[in-house]
Amino acid sequence: MKCSISRQVAVWIVAAGGAVGALPALAADGKVAVVDFQRLAQESPQGKEVLESLRNEFAPRERTLQAQGQALKAKQDKLQKDAATMTDDQRTRAEKELRDGARDFERARGELQDDETARRNEQFSRLQRTLIEEVRGYAKAQSYDMVVSGDAVIYATPGYDITPAVLTALQARATTSPAAKPAAPPAAPAKPPGK
Repeated sequence: MKCSISRQVAVWIVAAGGAVGALPALAADGKVAVVDFQRLAQESPQGKEVLESLRNEFAPRERTLQAQGQALKAKQDKLQKDAATMTDDQRTRAEKELRDGARDFERARGELQDDETARRNEQFSRLQRTLIEEVRGYAKAQSYDMVVSGDAVIYATPGYDITPAVLTALQARATTSPAAKPAAPPAAPAKPPGK
């Protein structure tokens, strides 16, 4: 799942990447922050909920597929063991049954992967919107002029990183009802040296 999170966030990073060129000029005149979206996705209650939801949703199908694979392997082992004592007709039937089972198994595995990918993309897209909304709200409340993704920044002092503060806000939001307004942002992180 970590790779999936990275790919989802990478799309947003590319979009934000154009702003990185303007960072030196803005840093001298404005208030700039860095946020680690991958960390937000992995450590926030909302991100953990998405991962758990996906695991729970697909676990029964994965167990069924695993059992189907084990049954197929057992049939293959039996055929290899008993092939010498089988009649040609029995062996032909057993081989056909094995081929049909392998084809059904591969089809079921492909369908599961397709369904998991589609659902993961849907869930992470929703999570991404939530995270971006929270970062924007926090940035506005703390009067930041620009927030860039940590993956697109080559170097930044820890004072620029607002990820812990946004995580705190996400955790506070998770403890409130879904209809509640976003939690008030925590105090701004320490100002970077020279600001």
